[in-house]
Amino acid sequence: MLNPEDLGEQYIEDCQVCCQPIEFFITQDELGELKAVVSADSE
Repeated sequence: MLNPEDLGEQYIEDCQVCCQPIEFFITQDELGELKAVVSADSE
């Protein structure tokens, strides 16, 4: 669950399946809802 204090947070975790790093960035859409943008080096 995302909380307002998470806005702007960016962190990297290793995938539990393939052990590759996954980057998470918490943003806010035009309606004010928080969302997590997730990307990997392979993208």
